[in-house]
Amino acid sequence: MDANYFSMKFATKAIHAGVEPDPTTGAIMTPIYQTSTYVQESPGKHKGYEYSRTHNPTRTALQNALAALENGKHGICYASGLAATDAVLKLFRPGDEIIATNDIYGGTYRIMKKIYEPFGLVFHFVDMRDIKEIEKVISEKTKMIWVETPTNPLLKIIDIEAVTHVCKQKGILSVVDNTFASPYLQNPLDQGADIVMHSVTKYLGGHSDTVMGALIVNDDELAKQLAFIQNASGAVPGPQDCFLVLRGIKTLHIRMQRHCENAKVVSMWLEDHPKVGKVYYPGLPSHEGHLLATRQMRGYGGIVSFELKGDNYEQAIRVMESLEVFSLGESLGGVESLCTHPASMTHASIPKEEREKTGLKDTLIRLSVGIEDVEDLIEDLAQAIG
Repeated sequence: MDANYFSMKFATKAIHAGVEPDPTTGAIMTPIYQTSTYVQESPGKHKGYEYSRTHNPTRTALQNALAALENGKHGICYASGLAATDAVLKLFRPGDEIIATNDIYGGTYRIMKKIYEPFGLVFHFVDMRDIKEIEKVISEKTKMIWVETPTNPLLKIIDIEAVTHVCKQKGILSVVDNTFASPYLQNPLDQGADIVMHSVTKYLGGHSDTVMGALIVNDDELAKQLAFIQNASGAVPGPQDCFLVLRGIKTLHIRMQRHCENAKVVSMWLEDHPKVGKVYYPGLPSHEGHLLATRQMRGYGGIVSFELKGDNYEQAIRVMESLEVFSLGESLGGVESLCTHPASMTHASIPKEEREKTGLKDTLIRLSVGIEDVEDLIEDLAQAIG
């Protein structure tokens, strides 16, 4: 990857980094190389591409672009965010211990507990807002600390530099799930992380039309290991999806600006509403992680979670069913506003007692605030909440 990309401002990188005009035609957009194999001049003598599970030119362009956006050297793309998580977990062996954020995406919890724990990996889920809680469970068998910040769905903020400092002291691998922030708001590699993980499906793709995951690293050997797993396990994205994400990231900066602006307005309106209880948004001064978020992020993101006063489950369901501009559905990060019920949707795989330990109530509503006119979003919430 061209080192000049590191000196570019983010908006310029989003449009230009990692992509070059097609050498054959001069096409400014990377072509969709919809091919499974490549003609070789002689056995083993080729133009860098043999088989599209291993390498594909459209995927290569995207991987380079994502690496540039995170100020990293290597980007490795997978068929989904969970496929990327799966690749990281395959770095470890039975008996290895991993510490993870306790307020975590349900799919991450599920793959750790239901897939890899039976294979012998040991997981500890702790409240990472307190570094001492992490240090309590570190042992000589600890191999990785998995950070998610802001967390899903309670928007807790974890001090990335503090966690990675502990990791470097102990020789432990550090991973940050940067999905909620996107590279526009936060770059964990710059704060000491070894691996950054993205569900590219969300803000990077940005249009609710692609499922993909990515890992970005600086270490050459680690990149080689992850690329080997990518090829050997085969969970790779197709060229059409890679093209869609290449197109999506060209507007990441302007989309994220509007997501953040709208979410701030929505969160303030919710906080003032007489029927709304607690509002979770790091951009609010009332949020316990507000100062830390201000320090380590360049904005507060587009996700707002809230609870209604009285903690009435039926009332919360009625509100979600009544929304018209906000669509009730899984996922987040698209240009359209979405409403999700974490307890029954994104986090249903986490047992109720475990959810409640972290503060995730069955009445919690999570909003992915889109880029529509914010007045329409407020009007929709007002009629639904009543």
